[in-house]
Amino acid sequence: MNNIFSKTKIPKTIGVIMDGNRRWAKSKNLPTYEGHSAGYEKLKDFARWAKEAGVKNIIAFAFSTENWERKKHEVDFLLMLFRKMVIEEAEELKKEKARIIFLGDLDKFPKDIAVAARKLEEDTKKYAKNQTIGLAVSYGGRAEIISSIRKLVKEKGINAIGKIDEKMFSSFLFTKDIPDPDLIIRTSGEMRLSGFLPWQSVYSELFFTKTNWPALTKKEFQKILKEYVFRERRLGK
Repeated sequence: MNNIFSKTKIPKTIGVIMDGNRRWAKSKNLPTYEGHSAGYEKLKDFARWAKEAGVKNIIAFAFSTENWERKKHEVDFLLMLFRKMVIEEAEELKKEKARIIFLGDLDKFPKDIAVAARKLEEDTKKYAKNQTIGLAVSYGGRAEIISSIRKLVKEKGINAIGKIDEKMFSSFLFTKDIPDPDLIIRTSGEMRLSGFLPWQSVYSELFFTKTNWPALTKKEFQKILKEYVFRERRLGK
């Protein structure tokens, strides 16, 4: 990797829409929960691949506001996975020395998960210089913008509306501590962002792969990074 990429070409932030867990499970005649379990393990791999490549930040779309409407047994299993991550595996995750931030409405989760998630955020804050992983959970792009407006007005007052600029508004987003994604990857063949980071993604390079998320390999990830290097990013100029 080092002989392919210069530091100036490595994306500072990668966004990833981890789609295809259920399709992967179905293709292998496995129950849905096996796909979600495999997807969670793949995220750990992905974070390590990104770190090896020099990527400082990841924003992963883990659970949308719409996902609450899925069948109860599936939502319950996803909650079990979150509980496993923030409670049972918290100490193991800290050993990776990456800052973990939850982007979304944690109050929608059961109290034990929300409390543990906030503790994990606090405990890993010191690792921000190594790598930051933002997990978009109970997240929706429009909901984030509305939430940001409400927080801005509450803190700055209604009279501040006329003074709002992009920098000020961005400081009230869930992602205020993470640079906007240079690159967004979506797996499983869908070619849309589905409400993922609508404000932050305006100049992101987009990559779509038909590979289901649990089947993504390090080799394919490196191939995407190589293609990114050769894209010309004008950023509107």
